[in-house]
Amino acid sequence: MSNLAKIDFIVLDISGKNYLKWVLDPEIHLHANNLENTIREGNQPSLQDRAKAMIFLPRHLHEGLKIEYLGVKDPAMPWKNLEERYDHQNSIILPKAQYDWMHLCLQDFKFVNEYNSALFKIISQLTLCGDKITDEDILEKTSTTFHASNMLLQQQYRERGFKKYSQLISCILVAEQNNEL
Repeated sequence: MSNLAKIDFIVLDISGKNYLKWVLDPEIHLHANNLENTIREGNQPSLQDRAKAMIFLPRHLHEGLKIEYLGVKDPAMPWKNLEERYDHQNSIILPKAQYDWMHLCLQDFKFVNEYNSALFKIISQLTLCGDKITDEDILEKTSTTFHASNMLLQQQYRERGFKKYSQLISCILVAEQNNEL
């Protein structure tokens, strides 16, 4: 806990738009330092553990949020309040991520790396919202969104029986590189 003064993570924006990303960092940090019981209601952490958590948490809040919790000594209270205030972000991010997933097409990108980046951004958002995307889902998404002129290529990739997306994308990247040469 010697680095309590250092900002290790992003600061929670007062609008809460980064809450789903933000909440993971403090939770992991508190767990790594055996302080996870300080943010759970009903637990009776020691005063020292509460103090450590209350030194850590406000350093990762927007100034406007810090002011709200100036005199608070129990980290479970701001944790619960922030969750009640911002956990609705799921209902905002999830529909957009699902829409983006449905409309993601390999053919819409000039380069495979651009598609790959967009794909993993969407997967990250879906995962933050609790949706599980498997390698099988990603393989299906990628192979079904080839351009119509590449149907033969799509069939060849399917016949190779890739089980992992990383195998398929490596093969596609090599093919793209060979086409550029």
